[in-house]
Amino acid sequence: MSLKVDIVFTLNGAAVRASVSADANALVVLREQFDLAGAKLACGEGECGACTIIVDGLSLNGCLMPAADLDGRRVETIEGLWRGAGLDPVQKTFVETGAIQCGFCTPGMVMQARHLIERNPDASEADIRRGLEGNICRCTGYRKIVDAVVLTLRAARP
Repeated sequence: MSLKVDIVFTLNGAAVRASVSADANALVVLREQFDLAGAKLACGEGECGACTIIVDGLSLNGCLMPAADLDGRRVETIEGLWRGAGLDPVQKTFVETGAIQCGFCTPGMVMQARHLIERNPDASEADIRRGLEGNICRCTGYRKIVDAVVLTLRAARP
């Protein structure tokens, strides 16, 4: 029998409650209790970035974060990027540049790209490559992903 912990946090702008197993990670809770399947479980060791979520403005691996640590925090997932007008600018440029192939890494890559852009709106290509280092893509070779982030940055400049 696993100990349960009651938590309250903000998920994609809405206050939510959950009863989580003390040994559960954030990714499992987001996927199983909130039906948010965008972030993926891949390596389970924090090496690939497929499970990237934003917690209180920090890019984190959902597979490594204890679910109980979500209590009182602000969590953003790929599903939270949808706006009434459609896709987030990063999502749009990923589509426009063909930065999506199999799509498995895409949610984590998009979340990491948004985090990078918010922290460094003047990022150089080298900054972008460094900022995406923790996210692995086995299909694209990264060129189109970097192009998508550059395009997003250019579009945001006055």
